[in-house]
Amino acid sequence: MKININIDKKEPEETKIPEPEDKNVTIKVDIKDEVYGKLKLRSALNGDLMIMDHKDIDIIIKPNEKKIIAFAKDTMSDLVYGAESRLFEFLRKAGVLNFDSIQGGNIYGSLEGTLMDNDKVIEITLLKISEWMETEEPMMSGRTGYDDMMDDHLLSPDGEYSTELGEVPAEEEKGSIRQHNLFAPYLYGRYSF
Repeated sequence: MKININIDKKEPEETKIPEPEDKNVTIKVDIKDEVYGKLKLRSALNGDLMIMDHKDIDIIIKPNEKKIIAFAKDTMSDLVYGAESRLFEFLRKAGVLNFDSIQGGNIYGSLEGTLMDNDKVIEITLLKISEWMETEEPMMSGRTGYDDMMDDHLLSPDGEYSTELGEVPAEEEKGSIRQHNLFAPYLYGRYSF
């Protein structure tokens, strides 16, 4: 389900500076900019909105309860708590969350907060989460790039970290530990029948 969010952004034009004898001042605002947010959004059966875009956390918006919950995708770590904390701090500074409502949730490692009371709070919350995801994109792609680089380094090393032996053929016995000996090192000190 794709959601486009349009919010009118209004900025004042030139204003007339009043003279001391001028008592009536008129300000006219007519500038409109369209703002779009992109999120991969799913809707649950009960109407909750689920955002699964982030690499470390999942975000649930509960419109009926005016709540937002973030929890770990796979495993709890410092990266997960850092992402949750950055999200809720961003939403708090944007004026979407109540200041005193951010707390740990009933799911292990989750954070939750209460949304401000407004008619358009869900749309604004989705827009702000979309903006936050854009700020998180360089961090997520950088971590993915680093993981790919380390995988390439381990799976296909360059000349400095590889041997000249090439493919080593399989043999029945290799190394100094004999497998088919009566007194093999792992049997030492035990009874053998």
